[in-house]
Amino acid sequence: MMWQELWIALALLLVIEGIMPFISPKGLRESLLTMASLSDRTLRIGGLVCMISGVLLLYLVR
Repeated sequence: MMWQELWIALALLLVIEGIMPFISPKGLRESLLTMASLSDRTLRIGGLVCMISGVLLLYLVR
C-alpha cells in the first residue's frame, strides 16, 4: 500500500512539474535563467522553505 502511494505522489509531481513548460515554455526559460543567477544561499533558503511547507502540508492533511 505504501509503495502505491509513493508512485501516486511521484505521478502527481510529474504532472505538476509539466504544467509550466506546457503552458509557457518562454516563461519557464526566463524563470530558470533568473534562478541560475541567484546565489547558492538564496537557492538553499528557497529549497528549505519549500521542504518545510511540504512537510507542514503533509502533517495537516494526514
